[in-house]
Amino acid sequence: MVTWFWQRPRKGERALSLRSRGDLGDATRVDFEELAPEIDTFLGQAAYLQLGYFETLSELIASTPELAQKDSLSRAAGAALTKHEALVALIRDRGDDPTELMLPFREPLDAFRRATHGVRPQETMLSVHITAGMLDDFYLALSASYGETGRRVARILRGDDDREAIVDIIAATIASDPEWKALLALWGRRLVGDTLLIARAALRPTTLLVEDEEKVEPVFTELMAAHSRRMDRMGLAA
Repeated sequence: MVTWFWQRPRKGERALSLRSRGDLGDATRVDFEELAPEIDTFLGQAAYLQLGYFETLSELIASTPELAQKDSLSRAAGAALTKHEALVALIRDRGDDPTELMLPFREPLDAFRRATHGVRPQETMLSVHITAGMLDDFYLALSASYGETGRRVARILRGDDDREAIVDIIAATIASDPEWKALLALWGRRLVGDTLLIARAALRPTTLLVEDEEKVEPVFTELMAAHSRRMDRMGLAA
């Protein structure tokens, strides 16, 4: 069985705190700037990810019969679109073409969305909440590498995501039938591997040296800790 580096015992780990919704200040910084991608890659991926969340949530709106749930999903979709548009505006402010920056990531990120699309709407709702939360945290960690542009990205990503209503829908689903709890807990665990691979693929080197792995390890450890907190808040075991 493969043991991922974030599962290994750690020696001499530096203190690191990643933003988790509502419990992180503005001073977060990590020291793996040399592993961060080129800024065009960073911006293109971040913008296309938000567009993907909007698209998935829009599909859920169309397939959800309950009006109250449609309204909740529409707010979350609107928040993702707002972030996407803000990132696109930032790219244009830099004199670049947003489409050109996003296009290289269309195929891999669309494949990621397909891989994390559930058979049932509730699974897909959980996918958006979990994967968007983990990747927003990761891109916030990376943002410290890009000066003022990174600070602008951080402000955008820290904006309200309006996904708490999705948590409420999932909680109501679990309450309606205990079998949902085990099913969604298993689905939540399945999401982690695909999401961490997307985060890992965003880094500059294709193969990490031992010293690079040591720099990245605490970041991924904190991503896992934040994931566990999100699952716990929904009454699901990570």
